[in-house]
Amino acid sequence: MARISPDDLGAIKKSKAEHHGDFIRVGMSTCGIAAGADKVFRVLGEEIKKRGSAIELRKCGCLGMCHAEPLVEVAVQGMPRVVYCRVDEDCAREIFRRHIEKHKILQDYVIEMQSEDAQ
Repeated sequence: MARISPDDLGAIKKSKAEHHGDFIRVGMSTCGIAAGADKVFRVLGEEIKKRGSAIELRKCGCLGMCHAEPLVEVAVQGMPRVVYCRVDEDCAREIFRRHIEKHKILQDYVIEMQSEDAQ
């Protein structure tokens, strides 16, 4: 087994800290899908297309908070990275309109927030 040096760890941390573009990530594990994540993903895709946005829409597996599904993570440069919980179709539209377009966080749905510096 190869060992990771302190320099390697520093490089990993630096690469994680670099901004890799704005994105929306929807937890699409079985618990997320059972809670409606597939509908949320579809609505977000429709909003991106309708508004001609360049933001990347991604699927991911479990985000580790099954009790709060559907979960949507939003990363927009200049803002904290936010994980929204219990997102339904209407909330997904609001996330797009308020967070993505107006850079305003929907406080009532935030389950986790990470400053841009901590990324």
